[in-house]
Amino acid sequence: MRQHVTQPQAASADLIPSKKAKARYFKRAFPFYTMISLGLLYFLVFRYGPMFGLFIAFKDYSPFRGVWESEWIGMDHFVRLFTDSDFILLFKNTLILNVLDTVIAFPFPILIAILLNEVGNKYFKNSMQTILYAPHFFSWVVIVGITMLFFRAQDGGVNMLLDAMGFGRIELMTDPKYFRFLWLFHNIWQGAGWGAIIYLAAIASIDPALYEAAKVDGANRLRQIWSITLPSLKNVILIMFILRLGSFIEVGFEHIFLLQNPLNLGVTDVFDTYVYRQGLVQGDFSYSTAIGFFKSIVGLAMVVTANTIAKRFGEEGVY
Repeated sequence: MRQHVTQPQAASADLIPSKKAKARYFKRAFPFYTMISLGLLYFLVFRYGPMFGLFIAFKDYSPFRGVWESEWIGMDHFVRLFTDSDFILLFKNTLILNVLDTVIAFPFPILIAILLNEVGNKYFKNSMQTILYAPHFFSWVVIVGITMLFFRAQDGGVNMLLDAMGFGRIELMTDPKYFRFLWLFHNIWQGAGWGAIIYLAAIASIDPALYEAAKVDGANRLRQIWSITLPSLKNVILIMFILRLGSFIEVGFEHIFLLQNPLNLGVTDVFDTYVYRQGLVQGDFSYSTAIGFFKSIVGLAMVVTANTIAKRFGEEGVY
């Protein structure tokens, strides 16, 4: 009987680390905690700190009266947003661009990663990776500037060539029917190669023995991709898709603003450009904050819903 009582106590005492062990652990882990603290500081200052500004979405904010002295008006700005005559147009344009980006652009990094993984020549593979990653480091100003240089109506290189060959000029920058395809092409060209990195890392973690066993069973490369590579990427694809839904109502300001002009405003006006006009141009800070708050709530709802559905089907999800 005595033995049954003392053994668990002895085991418990062994599990409690000594002061010397704790000191060794903190000495070893200190560099990692330092690196993590810098990341946490970034999120606190630049991500969580600005959330305090959401408070003015419920006020008639005036810079002269300050946040606390400005009049509390509750949900008036949200009512104004949903009853605004521009709301349907903004929502439609934002939704169409995001659906195009999710359906067409999202699979491109996966496809690139799989194709790069199939390349046997190391030097060719490294060269292709460099070429595909490079556009990520170009700013939207440069990308839109290059497009304008080639497709400007009067003196663009492509249009001058088409004109010399007897074909009609392409009003790529001003005709509304070209905008969505141009925006999508830019997104794919700039982001697909960079986005493939995470999928390449996931493919690198697949056990090579699975491919060897598939070869023994007579599976060709396509069959190996279908039966081994894609199932192994399933969780990563799902996580990236759920995170993508978090910005479903956000298409980015800079890219669209650079492509926007009075002739294509009907298809380029989205919530991000509307926030710019209302907030910075007209100085209606409370209303623009309410619009931003609405976007955040929709994004959070999309992530929570998608994650719940993923969990319901037995997948890991993002949390």
